[in-house]
Amino acid sequence: MGAMLRFWVTLTVGGPVATMAVNVVGSFLMGCVVVYLALKGLDTWQPLIMTGFLGGFTTFSAFSLDAFRLLEKGDVAQAVIYISVSVILSIAALVAGVFIMRGVLA
Repeated sequence: MGAMLRFWVTLTVGGPVATMAVNVVGSFLMGCVVVYLALKGLDTWQPLIMTGFLGGFTTFSAFSLDAFRLLEKGDVAQAVIYISVSVILSIAALVAGVFIMRGVLA
């Protein structure tokens, strides 16, 4: 299901922006889910939701390919920006998801 959703986003948005958006949204959801499942005692659901759905939805391999293609085309500045923004926003989104869910569920 996650991979199908990622495919739809890629068709709708296209290119590296789609991959970056999927990774940022997926990281945010990962932060939310890890807190929710832990607080609700539903750790047994982690493999299905986190590895299965969110692992299929986010795609670091596609991110790597997009970055490589930008470098291969000689767009070094665009590649560096893409890599930096993707990593920073994905980590920030995960942290935001953790803090939001801790606030909501605390």
